[in-house]
Amino acid sequence: MGNEFCGTKPLDNIAQGSANASNALYEVKDISLAKQGHMNIEVARRQMGALMKVKERFAKEKPLKGLRIGMALHVTKETANLVDTLIAGGAEVAITGCNPLSTQDDVAAALAENGVRVYGYKGENKEDYYKYINKIIDFKPQITIDDGCDLVSEIHLKHPELIADIIGGCEETTTGVIRLNSMARDNALKYPMIAVNDNKTKHLMDNYYGTGQSTLDGIIRASNILFAGKTLVVLGYGSCGKGCSLRGRGMGANVIVTEVDNFCALQAKMDGFRVMKMEEACKLGDIFITVTGDKNVIRPEHMKQMKEGAIMANSGHFDNEIDMKGLEKIATGKRRVRHYFDEYIVDGKVLYVAGEGRLVNLAAAEGHPSEVMSLSFCGQALACEFLVKNKGKLEVRVHQLPKEVDDFIAGLQLDAMGVEIDELTEEQIKYLAGWQEGT
Repeated sequence: MGNEFCGTKPLDNIAQGSANASNALYEVKDISLAKQGHMNIEVARRQMGALMKVKERFAKEKPLKGLRIGMALHVTKETANLVDTLIAGGAEVAITGCNPLSTQDDVAAALAENGVRVYGYKGENKEDYYKYINKIIDFKPQITIDDGCDLVSEIHLKHPELIADIIGGCEETTTGVIRLNSMARDNALKYPMIAVNDNKTKHLMDNYYGTGQSTLDGIIRASNILFAGKTLVVLGYGSCGKGCSLRGRGMGANVIVTEVDNFCALQAKMDGFRVMKMEEACKLGDIFITVTGDKNVIRPEHMKQMKEGAIMANSGHFDNEIDMKGLEKIATGKRRVRHYFDEYIVDGKVLYVAGEGRLVNLAAAEGHPSEVMSLSFCGQALACEFLVKNKGKLEVRVHQLPKEVDDFIAGLQLDAMGVEIDELTEEQIKYLAGWQEGT
């Protein structure tokens, strides 16, 4: 059926940092890409002022001294600055990707050149993806940092002997928090986790502003399509869906929202978007974006009713929001027509999928802007510090960081942006704390 997807075959020429492949300190696509990686990391660093403040303090106080931190995150220029921050805090770090298409090969090479244990390349097959997850597990982390919960679930399912030495973990994204809460309900979770995604400075910034901008960026890079005048269907109106809808309208698109939650659907309607069932929206959309955290929200019965030339893209964590297996079954032809932009023939008409149905903002573009990730990664770094300070004191469940930590992160970002805000007077503090004074 035409061109094979990138990521369906192992890479033949992985660069390894050891003569013994089973004991390699790194596995990346091409170590010679490191120079460009260093420059990209530097450019990102200049936009991550809040995180650099945390790094500066960590370098002085060493709150993570002697700890092994294992990470399964998108290996991007922004993540590299989080790695540097954790190392500045005294930690040893090992990192792999959390999505087969999200590793930036030049950044991975730069990390390897700096002596970081890094494993991954863009376009990993499933075998290599889990091989690299297990490289992190072999590192025997005392703290895990995850995006999507694959590292945590792999430890719980196959390496329970490591759990006694794990202080806790941090989870970056909505999908991962959903999985963690399921583990907690099933009494399967065996060490405390911090839901960094639940910070206001994460899900109301990263998910809203970051996903909104970077998703459209990925679709545009893949397709070069004009959004103005098109009908954009956004499946899901959580923080990510709100961001995509807002940015789509800002680009001139006519936005339709589909939802299963009454209140989210009501919000979308009140925000001025059309709300309807997918069985109707599928006939109207020119561009479809899935951001639900659930599976098979675009199915073959929807695809068969789509317009000629409709584009499907996913910005949820896993590649199951668009039923790609179902699409493969009904398609009579497939070919790659642009970089990470695939054409399918369904009932004689052309449909497109951007980014192989994986995170389009990272598969076809560079992910969220650095300023947004600075906030998210302040949350990750400070969550690691919180776990260390509360070692042995936290219940085995999914926790949120204290509100004052979240507020502190927001303050760091305001400082980085040169914004000053007012302070309450003593009279105002007293008034807000009391109840006696009325009309």
